[in-house]
Amino acid sequence: MAILPSVIIPVYRDAAALERTLASTDFSAAELIVSATREDASLAELRSTRQDIVWIDAPRGRAIQMNAGAAFAKGDWLVFLHADTRLPIGWSTAIEDASRDPRVAAGCFRFALDSESSMARLIELGVRARVAFLGLPYGDQAIFVRRAVFEAMGGYAQLPIMEDVDLVQRLKRRGRLFRSSKPAITSSRRWERDGWIGRSARHLLLMVLYFSGVSPERLMRLDSARQVHPDPPPGRIPLQ
Repeated sequence: MAILPSVIIPVYRDAAALERTLASTDFSAAELIVSATREDASLAELRSTRQDIVWIDAPRGRAIQMNAGAAFAKGDWLVFLHADTRLPIGWSTAIEDASRDPRVAAGCFRFALDSESSMARLIELGVRARVAFLGLPYGDQAIFVRRAVFEAMGGYAQLPIMEDVDLVQRLKRRGRLFRSSKPAITSSRRWERDGWIGRSARHLLLMVLYFSGVSPERLMRLDSARQVHPDPPPGRIPLQ
């Protein structure tokens, strides 16, 4: 039986990145859902020209927007894709491979950056080690989840930051994590803007603080790139 994946892309004022991702990836065998805020005027042209996309309006916040998209999804698997990340050629075969093993609850792609810098390769090695030893992929690795599992666990927690880490931690209690060798290629623009070492060090600091018990609301104040206003209340976001 053919597997239908639903690709869910949360976006906020990043129409250019979304347009590049849409142009560079074949989504013909998938249901494509973009979850955006109603006031994001930058998407007006794409909304009018891409009738093949299911456009969802949701309050701002990555977890909120991804849950809103998931509530409309019809696919067997949900693929959560950042607007500035491109899926590899033949990406759906990874999901087909994961689907064959009933013990697998979720999966991810290999992290890669679209830069020729040696620092990019070093960061990729660090991510590879984190996933191999800790089983902890981030959202920029295009995490994919069985829809039934995602719904049973209540979707993404309503967190302003670390929502992907929280999801993966809960998913590991539901089944195995499938790791595809195919690369999901993320734009290096934020590392180039913030500095390779500076941005990576900030990511590491936030992760250490999170696992030390610092609340996501406090972490949010340390990461200006992920500011969401107003801060969502704690708990789970209903899937529908």
